[in-house]
Amino acid sequence: MKNVALGQYYPGNSVIHRLDPRTKIIITLALFVVIFMIDTFIGFACLGALFCVLLAMSRIKVGYVMQTVRPLLFIIIITFALNIFFYRGETVWFEYGVIVITQEGLIKALFMAIRLLLLIMSTSLMMLTTTPVQLTDGLEKLAAPLAKMGAHVHEMAMMMSIALRFIPTLNEETERIQKAQTARGAEFDSGNVLARAKNMIPLLVPLFVSAFKRADELAMAMEARCYHGGKGRTKLKILVMQRNDWIALAVILAACVVMAVLL
Repeated sequence: MKNVALGQYYPGNSVIHRLDPRTKIIITLALFVVIFMIDTFIGFACLGALFCVLLAMSRIKVGYVMQTVRPLLFIIIITFALNIFFYRGETVWFEYGVIVITQEGLIKALFMAIRLLLLIMSTSLMMLTTTPVQLTDGLEKLAAPLAKMGAHVHEMAMMMSIALRFIPTLNEETERIQKAQTARGAEFDSGNVLARAKNMIPLLVPLFVSAFKRADELAMAMEARCYHGGKGRTKLKILVMQRNDWIALAVILAACVVMAVLL
């Protein structure tokens, strides 16, 4: 869980770090759309080059971003295998019984794997350059028109902020409980799959109890501070779009449109 970018922030003062969170959210969503629209390797190469430029501007080490891919590498491999074995094409490269590998299936599998990789890395870049508070404030601002339709935008943003904030906390709690249970003789890496799943019970039960206890303490603390939703509340930092935000939006959105149309 240390490698999960969700809820983690890489401190910095780069151009990407200083952008408004709304700008980064819109850019990430635009990249998502382009990732699914592109269906050529040249397009993916151009998109990868754009991502490398953004990564260089953020001053985040490549290895740090690639670490966030590791926990989801199993999903990428499974997606690749499912597409390569179950997508039927005309040009057969290998056939043995029910196993058939075609050229079209291999291309489809590569496309899906690259798409997932780019999606993960794009999300990681946004998460690593944006604090959870900034991210939730940006989402709340972007979803402000929904509040006029009766949606509880502030409450949803608050829940998301709390959830993101508690991910590193739960990670530390998991490590603490695991070390304590290991000192008492618990084994988490021995036996077959069923045995390992059974061995996780001494870890999961205290973790859930601790999580519910923290949630109860947080609810009591919020009630003690007279929190009753977002009505009438003010913010310490007001989000204001600066010149760099508009330039970044114009450049990235123009690049996304060009890649989506031409590639």
